[in-house]
Order: sequence, then structure tokens, then C-alpha cells
Amino acid sequence: MINEQIRDREIRLIGENGEQLGIVAVKEAMKLAQDANLDLVKVAPTAKPPVCKIIDYGKFRYEMARKEKEAKKKQRTIEVKEVRLSPNIDTNDLNTKVGAARKFISKGDKVKVTLRFRGREMAHMYSSKYILDEFAEKLSDIAVIEKAPKVEGRSMTMFLTEKR
Repeated sequence: MINEQIRDREIRLIGENGEQLGIVAVKEAMKLAQDANLDLVKVAPTAKPPVCKIIDYGKFRYEMARKEKEAKKKQRTIEVKEVRLSPNIDTNDLNTKVGAARKFISKGDKVKVTLRFRGREMAHMYSSKYILDEFAEKLSDIAVIEKAPKVEGRSMTMFLTEKR
């Protein structure tokens, strides 16, 4: 809230240079702000009494937008990348998939390793679990198992994340 939007009787006032001016009436604070050719802005509405500051509102909004933009830049979303395997995968193919997963994990993404079963392969699901264990073992230097291998329908999935 700024200027005339402030409806409280008394407020704690902070001057334009950051100095505490104490608890004053809103009309008096408005007069001080107008004399300085600035705005009266409520910065802490939940405090008792509310805290208001004498500042240039346009400049204040610009600074806030810049801070938000800077915070967004520093954020990073973690994506989940998927690596699909089959029960009859050969060692070289497995090494290729491990290399892809290693690249994803080093970039900071999570990796979902899916072992897909088709037809007759469904009968030997648990005997193929060693493939996921071997996959995790090959990445144990940079990754840790977040979710252990679990059967979901026609596939067995496991999640790997970067070691902290």
C-alpha cells in the first residue's frame, strides 16, 4: 500500500535515508513524504504498529523486480531423464546407456532407469533385477539410488540421483 491507501492511525516511520523516525500519525508521515517529494510505502503490514518507509515507489518497484529476476536466474529445475533397458541387453549396450546416464547425472538431473519386459520376459522379471543392480554399481562413483528397483506393470524402475 502507498500514500492515501494506508488506513492505519499510527505507523512506525523509517526516513528516506533509513533512519528511525519513531511512531507517528499517518497524516504527519504523509506530509513528511510529500515535503521530500517521495512516497509513503507500507513495508511491513503485519507488524504492530505497521512499518512504513519514505521512498521513491517507482524505484522501489524496480529494485524488487530486479531482485526477483536475479533470484530466478539462480534457480535450477531438476529434470528427470529416462534410460530404458531390456532384459537381454548386452554389456556394450549397457555401457552405452551407463555413459548417457552419467552425462545426465553430471548435469544435475535425476535418472529414471526402466527395465521393460515384453511377452515371455514377464515370467523371469526378478531374475533380471541384477541388470539394474549392475547399472547402479557402474554409476556408484557419482550417483546414489534414490528409489530402489520396483515393479510397475510391465516394467521395473529405479531412480538415481547425484551424490551430495
